[in-house]
Amino acid sequence: MTGPGGSRVLSLDSLVRIRRGRQTPDAPRRLPVPDGMTAPMGCDAVAVPARFGPLVLPRLPRVGCVYADDAHWWWLVPSDSDYALEWPAPAHYAAGAVLPDSPADTGAVGLPGLIHRPDGTLPYTPPIPLYLALCRLTGTTPVWSRPVTA
Repeated sequence: MTGPGGSRVLSLDSLVRIRRGRQTPDAPRRLPVPDGMTAPMGCDAVAVPARFGPLVLPRLPRVGCVYADDAHWWWLVPSDSDYALEWPAPAHYAAGAVLPDSPADTGAVGLPGLIHRPDGTLPYTPPIPLYLALCRLTGTTPVWSRPVTA
């Protein structure tokens, strides 16, 4: 948007995104929702070791935003996608899409790069197909299929 005299005017959404993106020394690193996308259900992330990423991708009926670095691939999922689920090891569930290591701990300077962006405005990978794909790859029985013990 441009204002009078051709000056650039920022929308409230842009200002909020800029503020959230600012890093302070103690601020957690979060995976961002790309510009032009919305996360009406909040945003969490599921990470797997990088070697699993290419194996998970073709098993999903819909793929949302996927971020990657040398060590992990991260899928954005709706908030609370861990409710009543035990994500199989070595997957890591990150509430709020907060990365587990701080830059000071790892020496990292940036965030993982966005390697897949879906069409449309929602950044989510459906969590149940992602969970089932990870269970299959890791040989883990889904939580709802396990025997109940007293």
